[in-house]
Amino acid sequence: MRPSDIVHLHSISAPTLSPDGTRAVFSVIRPDLEEDAYTGALWSVPTDGSVPPRQLTRGVRDDAPTWSPDGRWIAFLRLDDDKRAQLHVLPADGGEPWKVTDHPLGVSGARWSPDSGRLAYTARVPEPGRYAGVEPGKEPPRRITGLKYRDDGLGFTNDRRSQVFVTAPIDPSGEPGEPVRVTDADAEHGAPAWSPDGSLLVFSAARHDTRDTDLVEDVWVCAPEAGAAPRRVTSGDLCAASPRFSADGATVYFLADVLGPDLNDFVGQTTGVWSAPTDGSAPPTRLTPEEGPRATGKLQVTDEGLVALVENRGAVHLVRVPFEGGEPITLVGGAVQAQSFDRRGGVTVAVVADGAGSGELVRVAEDGEQDLTSFAEGLDPRPMTELTAHTSDGYPVHGWVTLPEGEGPHPVVLMIHGGPFAQYGWQLFDETQVYAEAGYAVVMCNPRGSSGYGHEHGRAIIGSVGSVTATDVLAFLDEALRDERLDAARVGVMGGSHGGFMTTWIAAHHGDRFKAAITERAVNAIESFHGSSDIGSFFPGPLYGPPETWAKESPLTYADQIDLPVLIIHSEEDWRCPVEQAQRLFVSLRTRGHEAEMLLFPGEGHELSRSGLPSHRVARFEAILDWWSRHL
Repeated sequence: MRPSDIVHLHSISAPTLSPDGTRAVFSVIRPDLEEDAYTGALWSVPTDGSVPPRQLTRGVRDDAPTWSPDGRWIAFLRLDDDKRAQLHVLPADGGEPWKVTDHPLGVSGARWSPDSGRLAYTARVPEPGRYAGVEPGKEPPRRITGLKYRDDGLGFTNDRRSQVFVTAPIDPSGEPGEPVRVTDADAEHGAPAWSPDGSLLVFSAARHDTRDTDLVEDVWVCAPEAGAAPRRVTSGDLCAASPRFSADGATVYFLADVLGPDLNDFVGQTTGVWSAPTDGSAPPTRLTPEEGPRATGKLQVTDEGLVALVENRGAVHLVRVPFEGGEPITLVGGAVQAQSFDRRGGVTVAVVADGAGSGELVRVAEDGEQDLTSFAEGLDPRPMTELTAHTSDGYPVHGWVTLPEGEGPHPVVLMIHGGPFAQYGWQLFDETQVYAEAGYAVVMCNPRGSSGYGHEHGRAIIGSVGSVTATDVLAFLDEALRDERLDAARVGVMGGSHGGFMTTWIAAHHGDRFKAAITERAVNAIESFHGSSDIGSFFPGPLYGPPETWAKESPLTYADQIDLPVLIIHSEEDWRCPVEQAQRLFVSLRTRGHEAEMLLFPGEGHELSRSGLPSHRVARFEAILDWWSRHL
């Protein structure tokens, strides 16, 4: 895989099934270097695999389809002339789609009512005179009174909160009617879902008085009408998401994290499946163990139980949790990462990736999975080899090594992931494949602090992030270098976000092990991160400790110990790890005459390497390969 081969990487949206389960509809999105954008359309495939998929739509970027309960309609998102996603409805048996919303900032998270007559969704509501119909630089000044006022990749949120809406009755023959605005609180509202009888909506939101200083997200229910008064279902001490009603409407199931006594301890919390009575008559009950796998993505209520995705040692499995709780039943397991799913009409489909591909749609059955799509093309990825190392005190560190062609010995790139509560795993990763194709052995692992290995593994770095993580990644590197095909004399280290933090830390504390480093979108100085990041008001304390320890835990404090060449990559509009984090490191290195370069990407945020402009993603790869060619 070469940098420009990102055009061969497709992503399949969450699939939606017809009510009888016989057909699946999904979107396929790809980077397009000619358009310098991401383009895609809706596709359909029978779930018995009898014929190949066929394309349904021809929009620039059609996405997020959802099938109506009566089987007549497919709602989806299509960009309007201002490139804002609006809801459209397509006849399931063929025909032209029509637009049913016209919000100035677009919409997201649509769900059909049980009678297929309306759609509930969220849309951002801008203050008058902002965002729509006005030049950004000519807007009035923003008056900010709270700490949570912006998000990376989006921008300011205090003046365009996400609210819940319901469309007018779906009518293909006339103009779309005015939607009903259901919520109006100065808060962010999550995607809604309907009760079985259509009388209630359920959604997550932080509507409580202390929402600016804690991480609580409650589950709320209300009538799908203007001026509705939402009623809280949960107890004000969880971070809840993806709520869904039971078949009888008496119970709400949802995903949630425990937040500790101060309601802001997010570090290593293992997201679980929970339930609560809809009427709020009893506190929520956790259905999966705290030490069990971390749930991720969405939750779906089926006749047999609750279906969810869970992380497990670099894999993401599809499981079914019994309504009463207990040990989940694995539906899709093994060395794969399930990305999304749907179940209707007794049929389950899922998008599943492994080390050889970025994800295909499969039908899930007791005797295995049946492939329904094969969109991968133009790539022949190098295989990942699983490896477990041990630290000096015997702690296991799990990860992978990917070798280039040839006998070696090959120069080595040690990659460190972000998060830190995230995981590398069983999925085709463009970073790994590009570097392996260029001749580098790629070494990557999930040290303490990573997700997918239990509650204690995720929390083991609290108060000593740099030292503990470095112990694990260096032990894993040592084990990988036992293979004579890897050249221990030519090793580089790189990472982004938390991985960038660790790259700067290792360059300062263990620089003698490496020839060069690339630190991307990093946290380098915790004190200024606290005041400038979109999550800085709450993030540092639970992870790095009290403010008096931040200098000791900051890589920038030790920048004068760095003696190896450093490439610093950052985005100018990164609000997660603001660009000053890169600038301060660059100035510290250059003012003492050290070899350092800084590569800044205009118009990009924290997610550049994953969802930035295709041309910028290619330019980033080319700069990285140039740096390694010079130093390794």
